[in-house]
Amino acid sequence: MAHSLRCTLTTLTWLVSPLALLLLWTLVAQAGIFPRNLLVPPAQVLHTFETLLASGELLEHLHNSLSRLGLGFALGALGGLVFGVLMALSKTVEAYCAPLFHTLRQIPSIALIPMFVLLLGIDETFKIVIVAKTAFFPVALAASEGVKAIPRSYFEVADVYRLRWPTLVRQIALPAAAPPIITGLRIGLTRCWVVLVATELLAADSGLGQMIEMARQMLRIDVVMVGIVVTGVIGFALDFSFRRLEQRVLRWQTR
Repeated sequence: MAHSLRCTLTTLTWLVSPLALLLLWTLVAQAGIFPRNLLVPPAQVLHTFETLLASGELLEHLHNSLSRLGLGFALGALGGLVFGVLMALSKTVEAYCAPLFHTLRQIPSIALIPMFVLLLGIDETFKIVIVAKTAFFPVALAASEGVKAIPRSYFEVADVYRLRWPTLVRQIALPAAAPPIITGLRIGLTRCWVVLVATELLAADSGLGQMIEMARQMLRIDVVMVGIVVTGVIGFALDFSFRRLEQRVLRWQTR
């Protein structure tokens, strides 16, 4: 009973800031401080959301964006996980690859968009590659640091039993480094979502970012606000899901 009440209070606390922002938005829109075509009231944004949802336009853009996110993140995260584990377990890989890796991970993905457009065009491959690049580095870094933090006694036991590399990675490295790896996946996924929407704003023919950009050009601020709100809600949902997964893994490890 107490736990249920505490969860309810926590949920209500989470709603305070969004409701306060919604109230402030409504008051400012009604006060006429800004032109109505620049700051539309929440009721109009809600009506536009319902219209876009009913017509299927919003769902189509959302499907395209999430498809790109899913494929690009899966490729980048898998590559980052493999590379990060190799860099942690192999001195040779670290010696040859670590300097270049730490240099390239400092380059913002957005800065690479012009080069990728010239090389790949603006088709789906370009968007998937930019998302994969964004996911690769935080996951690789988290995997590398997580495996390096594993006590050496774990690997000494593995040497005693003469475990092969696949078994060593599957049964020792990945389970022991699971919390930082999941954190890296969470950071990588949320970054991928932000970069993808920004990429669609600049070079795309579909997706949430493209919907926002087309609406901006047509001065449909209500559609722009729908895209912004949906983008924020999806980003929050992705981050929240991985935070819950982190909590589950930590509880499992402490048992």
